[in-house]
Amino acid sequence: MPKSRFQYELPDHRVEYGVEVDIDSLKIDEDAQRGLNLKRAKGIADGLIVDALGSIVVSERADGGRYVVDGMHRTEACRLRGLQTIKAEIHYGLTQQQEATLFLIKNRESAKVSTLDEYKVGLTAGDALCVNVDRVLNSHELKLGSSSTNSVGAVSAVLRITKQYGPEVLDRTLQVVQAAWGRNKESWDGVILGGVAMFLSRHGSGIDDEDLAKRLLKRGMAARWRSEALTRASNGGYNNSGTGSRESQCYQMVVEAWNKGRSANNRIG
Repeated sequence: MPKSRFQYELPDHRVEYGVEVDIDSLKIDEDAQRGLNLKRAKGIADGLIVDALGSIVVSERADGGRYVVDGMHRTEACRLRGLQTIKAEIHYGLTQQQEATLFLIKNRESAKVSTLDEYKVGLTAGDALCVNVDRVLNSHELKLGSSSTNSVGAVSAVLRITKQYGPEVLDRTLQVVQAAWGRNKESWDGVILGGVAMFLSRHGSGIDDEDLAKRLLKRGMAARWRSEALTRASNGGYNNSGTGSRESQCYQMVVEAWNKGRSANNRIG
C-alpha cells in the first residue's frame, strides 16, 4: 500500500502473544475492520497449512468478548476446516475506535486492504480525514462506494482532494459537478472531480460556482469531459497518461471553459 493517508495512535495497553483461543468464541465487528469475503476464506481453507498460519490479532473487551482485529479470513478458514483453536495475539482494554486503529496499524503496509475498507475503518477509528470526508458527503446525501446516483466510486480521488485542498474544496467540487451534470456515475468520475477541485483550489476565491457549472455543461456532458481528458493525457505520451496527468488535463479544460468569451483582463492564466 502507498504511504498511508491516515494517522495511527494507540494508548499503552497489555498484550499477550501466542495464546490458543477457541475459534467459536471469536466475534467480528465489521465497523472496526472490513467485511468477510467468504470466497477468499474458502480459498485459504482449501490450501490451509496449519503450521504456517501464524497468529491472528484479537481484542478482548471489558465485557470479556473477544473480537478478531486482523486474521478474520484465516479464522474463518480454520472454522471451515473444522479446527477448534487458533493462535492469537490478544490486546486488552481497547475501545472499538482503538480496535479500528489497531486494524489500520496491522494492515498499513499490506496491499490486501482496499482504500474503501481503509476509509470505512478509519471512520470508526475517528481519523480526521475520514471524518471530514464523511461530513461533506453526508451534506450532499452521498456515500463512498460503487458509483451511482447517491454513491461516489472515486474513493482515492475524494480522499486525495480532501487531504490536498481541504473539505471546503471537496464540498464545492461536488456542488459544481452536480449542478453541471446531475447525480450519476459519469458525474462522480475521479478525473472530473480531481480537475474541478484543482481549479477551485487555485482560483476559487474569485469564482461564481453557479456560473462555473453552466460553463462546464456548455462544453459537453461529463462522459465527454472524461474522454477528452484521457485523450489529451494519452497524446502527451506514456509518462503523461497517469491519474495526475488526466486530472491536470481536466483542470486545463475547466480553465478553458471558464475563460471562453471573457476579455483578456478577466481570463485565468
